[in-house]
Amino acid sequence: YSMDSLYIDLLITDRDFTLNSGNEPVLCDNRVSIAQDCVHAIIESGLATQLVGERSPVLRADLRNQIEMLVEDDDRIVPGTVRANEESPVKLWITADTYDFGRISQGVDL
Repeated sequence: YSMDSLYIDLLITDRDFTLNSGNEPVLCDNRVSIAQDCVHAIIESGLATQLVGERSPVLRADLRNQIEMLVEDDDRIVPGTVRANEESPVKLWITADTYDFGRISQGVDL
């Protein structure tokens, strides 16, 4: 990775480490790393699980709002740019602007 890589992380795919052909972990950086951190924060908060079990449209909207606020707590995210949209009953789509790396757009499997 170059000197422009401010954030370096192990790449996670389907909640597991991504390995290369030599069975070594694949690295990701910057925008991908930030998006991945946001997804993990959502999963670890338990809000994704609550969203799956909630039937009320009003309470679902409240949970999406809580998810947006959680992502906005990341210092690398521009406040007011986070959107959490339900792509399907089992997929949430998060978009946000980062200060240094532009827009992130990442799915969260519920």
